[in-house]
Amino acid sequence: MQTYYDRRAREYDDWVYGTGLFADRDRPDWHEERSRLEQAVAKLPAVRSLDVGCGTGWLTQRLQGEVMGLDASEGMIAIAQERIPGATFVVGDALDLPFEDGAFDRVFTGHFYGHLEEDDRQRFLTEARRVAHELVVVDSALRNDVDAEERQERVLTDGSRWEVFKRYFTPEGLAEELGSGRVLHSGRWFVMVSSVA
Repeated sequence: MQTYYDRRAREYDDWVYGTGLFADRDRPDWHEERSRLEQAVAKLPAVRSLDVGCGTGWLTQRLQGEVMGLDASEGMIAIAQERIPGATFVVGDALDLPFEDGAFDRVFTGHFYGHLEEDDRQRFLTEARRVAHELVVVDSALRNDVDAEERQERVLTDGSRWEVFKRYFTPEGLAEELGSGRVLHSGRWFVMVSSVA
């Protein structure tokens, strides 16, 4: 998957902002809800946060306080560093976080958790709870036009095709899965849940 995200890095924001391959995609109220989600992230208390799977930093830039971003893709990290020069970014493994126990107040992750299959989910949750007492997960909302779990074929602008595992969540389902979860955003496109260990 690292190769896929390296190759997708320069076009990832097309999905976020509805440009490029996504310019003509029918996503009613996408931009308005994306703005509400960004505002919800910006309202999180300012603490020392680790953004795991930070990608291009489109949500990382909304986090308040001291922020570090981690991603396996050097291409994604390069874009995030350009976008947020005041933050620290590292290339690393989300399932084996290179940090000491309790190094952060919060682990934040946006559109990463939903790509993890069961064994990797458990590894990630163990690592997230090892390095921080709070976990905030942003991911895709379950809708009528998708299944809760899918294997999707994704085509990049260079014509390459990739199979990606993807999950979609109800806010209550994600809160229950994370344990002691509190819903911070619930919409047609996005959910955000906070869980304190």
